[in-house]
Amino acid sequence: MTGLRTAQRVGAAALSALLAGGVLAACSSTSNKSAKTSAGNPPAGTSAAAPTGAGSSGGAAGAIKKGLKVYFIPKDTQNPYEVLADKGGQKALQELGGSVTVSSGTQDTAAAQLPSIQAAIQAHADAIVIAANDPSALCPSLNKAAQQGIKIVAFDSDIACGTSPNHLFINQADTKQIGTSEVDLLAKQINSEGQVAILSAAASATNQNAWIKYMKEQLKQYPKMKLVSTVYGNDDPATSLTVLQGLLSAYPNLKGIISPTTVGISTAAQYLDTHKDVAKRVTLTGLGLPSQMRKYIKDGTVQSFELWNPKDLGYLAGYAAASLASGTALQSGATFGSGALKKTYTMAQGDGELSVVLGPPTVFDKSNIDQFNF
Repeated sequence: MTGLRTAQRVGAAALSALLAGGVLAACSSTSNKSAKTSAGNPPAGTSAAAPTGAGSSGGAAGAIKKGLKVYFIPKDTQNPYEVLADKGGQKALQELGGSVTVSSGTQDTAAAQLPSIQAAIQAHADAIVIAANDPSALCPSLNKAAQQGIKIVAFDSDIACGTSPNHLFINQADTKQIGTSEVDLLAKQINSEGQVAILSAAASATNQNAWIKYMKEQLKQYPKMKLVSTVYGNDDPATSLTVLQGLLSAYPNLKGIISPTTVGISTAAQYLDTHKDVAKRVTLTGLGLPSQMRKYIKDGTVQSFELWNPKDLGYLAGYAAASLASGTALQSGATFGSGALKKTYTMAQGDGELSVVLGPPTVFDKSNIDQFNF
């Protein structure tokens, strides 16, 4: 995969071509706002299914329609985090008597997601659940979908479309809490001083930028910690490694790295694990999958990191989509059930949109890493 500038040029060109041509080919794969986190619970759906009723604006339960067709459009189809989230959505719709089609491209660009939106429209889907690679570039196509009666749910990485279309955001955890807690984790490990950097995903990713905003604000609480650079690995291991090596070369006194992306943190951990001299002076934390990070926690390469259960995130998004498609009002105060998560979620207005929050992130370290299998 090429560097960020090239990726942006390619993505922009492809997006322009798609919009200008008006013909979007279907591309399918079968494969950032709080309750105890479900990250410590069994993966969504492993316990007995809870009632499948959908809430309404008045809170009264209503039946979920059978045979619903929901399109899950992840950032890309190869990111392990996204794959887990999609499986959660598939489990939810299976419980509810519906089906999920997972459809997206293999690169984290809006252009790669546009064909999947068109495919959902052509398939007369009941709902679209999307992790946006760009906050606004997808809005015209999603609005067309909404005009066809398709309910729009964003999860993991939000869209910023105003009311065209109106949508529900399934937030993995409170956005501010994610950003501030990652800074606090790193500060604790490096005695609140030294040069630090951020290894992010795509420069356009809504969730990443929201978290980084709060990271920068929280860093003001640590005057001896200086943010020297933010780099973007595009959620691609090779690109993440390249920008990581660039960071280490440009800042030989770098003391800490925050990587709020599972691809970035696992790539950086692997590099540090094989370069012990660097690992002795550079501390890494961020958002990671326990299954990918267990080795690095146990051998001391990484002290701690955090995350929520991506399966639960996708599962909750699946229930939300099914509820909206079954008649639950898209308005503040409306409620819906969550199956095996065993909680009724209430939509709330915040930051100009409707959202619900899965729950706070869990911190993983040597004391608990073996308790988690996702």
